[in-house]
Amino acid sequence: MVNVQPILKEKNHCILEISGNFLMAESRPTLAELSQSFPRDLKRLSFDAEKMSAWDSTLLTLLMGLQDYAKEQNIAFDISHMPEGVQRLLDLARAIPERPGTRREVQKASFNERTGKATLEIWKESIEMLSFVGETTQSFGRLLRGKARFRKSDLLIHMEACGPGSLGIITVISLLVGAILAFVGAVQLSMFGAEVFVANLVGLGMVMEMGALMTGIILAGRTGAAFAAQLGSMQVNEEIDALKTMGIPPVDNLVLPRMLALILLSPLLIIYANTLGMVGGALVGTLYLEIPLQVFFTRTFEYVTPWLMAQGMIKGCSFGLLVAFSGCLRGMQCGRSASEVGNAATRAVVTSLLLIVIADALWTFLFIMIG
Repeated sequence: MVNVQPILKEKNHCILEISGNFLMAESRPTLAELSQSFPRDLKRLSFDAEKMSAWDSTLLTLLMGLQDYAKEQNIAFDISHMPEGVQRLLDLARAIPERPGTRREVQKASFNERTGKATLEIWKESIEMLSFVGETTQSFGRLLRGKARFRKSDLLIHMEACGPGSLGIITVISLLVGAILAFVGAVQLSMFGAEVFVANLVGLGMVMEMGALMTGIILAGRTGAAFAAQLGSMQVNEEIDALKTMGIPPVDNLVLPRMLALILLSPLLIIYANTLGMVGGALVGTLYLEIPLQVFFTRTFEYVTPWLMAQGMIKGCSFGLLVAFSGCLRGMQCGRSASEVGNAATRAVVTSLLLIVIADALWTFLFIMIG
């Protein structure tokens, strides 16, 4: 612990007595606090450090601030009683005067300036996104013509990571979501003695909305972020530049297999999520509402039509495409530092979730219009 005590030796002479450990980890007074404790007619400021046992660069920072304050207030500044090491380091810090303009000055931008920068940033993001859409579209066109260049083993590796690697968390989430839907429905339907309709509610909620939506969110947080981090690391290590130098299109070799893997496996993951959600609802219906298991599934499959299942599948497949697109886009936009890789992963998740919500709203509106 550090203690800094101002002592008024004479009428215009103040001594700062420092005792204890003046270290970064210890609580210590600030320059503003010390300056407020000085008398108004102060003419001389000195120090007493005999009781100070340890110090680090925080002491030098405080002394430099006090020295500047003393210069502004025409106060004599005396550090002759400070440790010799402190005096040498302070003299060394003041040996070369600070060049004007080197200190960072924080200036608050005007409203018009902030609006202009935001508009330019949105315009730049839109151009980059449209450009990436064009590149991926051309890559898929080359794939259909059999001219896309990527290793088939990469596609299998990404399919394994997107599919079997996601089953564990999808299992837990889907079971719990189905159970939650059943509980929420049971609370309301039990008021009318219509608990058996919980089966209809769970089936409708899972196949139309929750199965696809939860799968998309899981893929955004798990797979989309992984895609962005992988491609971002390749940007940092200049591996993508090496591919361009060798004449290999990075979109074909890196982006295309990742997008294909997620597009091909999204329908299977959605079917798996829907099934587990219904199982979770059936467990609640059987154990809590005492609905026979056969009756629960019979009502579920009578109510869930192929068109309702198709709506969920269409939504889920579009979510998988958007997650893969967002992850690869942010990965290819990554900068050249380690912090940029983390930013790319974060932006990939945010972009994926935003696009999923927008796509979900658009698909729901479209299906309502179709009827």
